[in-house]
Amino acid sequence: MGQGMCFRPGTFDGVVSISALQWLCNADKSHHVPKQRLNKFFSTLYSAMKRGARAVFQFYPETPQQMELITQCAMKAGFTGGAVVDYPNSTKAKKIFLCLFAGVGAQVPVGLEGQSAEERNFNSVTYVERTKARGKGKQGKERGNVKNRDWVQAKKERARKQGKETKHDSRFTARQRKPKF
Repeated sequence: MGQGMCFRPGTFDGVVSISALQWLCNADKSHHVPKQRLNKFFSTLYSAMKRGARAVFQFYPETPQQMELITQCAMKAGFTGGAVVDYPNSTKAKKIFLCLFAGVGAQVPVGLEGQSAEERNFNSVTYVERTKARGKGKQGKERGNVKNRDWVQAKKERARKQGKETKHDSRFTARQRKPKF
């Protein structure tokens, strides 16, 4: 991406990228210069897009200076638009989008605040609402006593009703094992 793209001019009506743009800011090798890579990327992208086309990039900048560098390079290439931040006060659900328009000035969308799904008129569930519905998450904390004896027997009964073979119930079904097995 940082060396330019070889697409014919006016090829794309729209461009979407998720979490790829911030990697142009890394300087892993001595010949990697973030500003040059971003300028080359945005200039070749601008030429590959039709006039009036849109591009949306979701990215996670490490610093505010990195976000400023990315937007400056995009504007220098000829794009109009700006950055949109969804859930700016959240640490987990915060997402930054760079909304760009090729050759046409248009209004940048407004980011989501902390409203509920009904207030936004969406049918989808947001990231924050999904994590609350699932339990405590992947941090290794327990989600409650889910796999107890009653849970195992109910699962076996459902499998039997579906015609599947299950092992017989014994006094050892779903027993708590000692730490050293």
